[in-house]
Amino acid sequence: MKNLVGTCIFGQSGGPTSVINASAAGVFIEALSQKNITKVYGAANGIKGVLDENLYEIDREDMDELLLLKNTPSSALGSVRYKLKALEDDDTDYKRILEVFKKYNVRYFFYNGGNDSMDTCNKVSKYLLKEGYECNIIGVPKTIDNDLYGTDHCPGYGSAAKYVATTLMELYLDATVYNKGQITIVEIMGRNAGWLTAASALASYKGYGPDLIYLPEKPFDVDKFIESVREVADKNNGKCIVALSEGIKTADGRYVVEAIASSSAAKDSFGHTQLGGVAATLANLVSSRIGGKVRAVEFSLMQRCGAHLASATDIEEAYNAGKYAVKYACEGETDKMVVFERKPGKEYAIDYKLMDIAMAANTEKKVPLEWIKDDDTGLTEEFIEYALPLIQGESKSPLEDGLPRFARLKKVRA
Repeated sequence: MKNLVGTCIFGQSGGPTSVINASAAGVFIEALSQKNITKVYGAANGIKGVLDENLYEIDREDMDELLLLKNTPSSALGSVRYKLKALEDDDTDYKRILEVFKKYNVRYFFYNGGNDSMDTCNKVSKYLLKEGYECNIIGVPKTIDNDLYGTDHCPGYGSAAKYVATTLMELYLDATVYNKGQITIVEIMGRNAGWLTAASALASYKGYGPDLIYLPEKPFDVDKFIESVREVADKNNGKCIVALSEGIKTADGRYVVEAIASSSAAKDSFGHTQLGGVAATLANLVSSRIGGKVRAVEFSLMQRCGAHLASATDIEEAYNAGKYAVKYACEGETDKMVVFERKPGKEYAIDYKLMDIAMAANTEKKVPLEWIKDDDTGLTEEFIEYALPLIQGESKSPLEDGLPRFARLKKVRA
């Protein structure tokens, strides 16, 4: 729908990253420059901010603060995990969204998130189209999990991968310093796709990485794992470093932490199992079966908020994802998601294109099985070639009293 004149709303959803605010900066700065966008709003806590009519007036913010968003981690507007019910089951939220959009003359809507967020985008777009309300809606990709279908990679992944690889290199030097053995098991985020855990192979590529790497793309055999750890430790004076995804599963599809503990984990608002603790669970098992000193390390939230290790490439691409979302919407595109298409050739470069958002909603892109070594404990050279360009460059926030100076938004409510 071309030449729409009205306001826009931008919202952030799902797990934060170190560069999600770079996408916000891209949306805000580009939207403020568009003549057909009469006012720019930010929704507090994603779609809930729309439902609750809790909106911030972005044109009241200082431009310098908006630029600082590029190096400010987490979600500056606040995030949410809220799943819209199917329209045929309950149309209450949809009617409320339309009511708010009409009140503020919203003609452009941008939503920044992963699989579930793209589902929200798709549902809102289809409903407004059914109701005959003209509004261009573009999804802005985001996830450290790197599992959105249709895009070469996702904003947030490069920086998180850089954090994982760098921290494992540092951890390697610490865990191997003593003359006595130590088995170290590192737990990395990744429910069904092992992209982030695969990044630990970048540390191995530099000679300071894990001996064994386990992804959820392949079934996890506990007994085979114990034997592999034992073999490595026997060859290395009792030392072994393991990197594994929090979502590794047994052959029957159960999460390892549930299979060993024989209990069910809690669910989040999207119905996903709340993961965490698999490293500690396996460390206890290794201790009982092999003995010796065993440490469990969980990177937890640090891997997604470590802006001090952010990739300059990732920040630039995240910013451009937001900018191009606005440009495409103002050209009349709707019901799409911005995707990255890697150009052929030795020099790394991407194009910013669009894909039907329905293709990204609730789908997952996993690590290609041919990139996983035959023994299921590492990654091939193809993965290294894929991931290395994504972690290049440094871009940090300015310092104030020796500490990062993050963006300070006024958050003036509409």
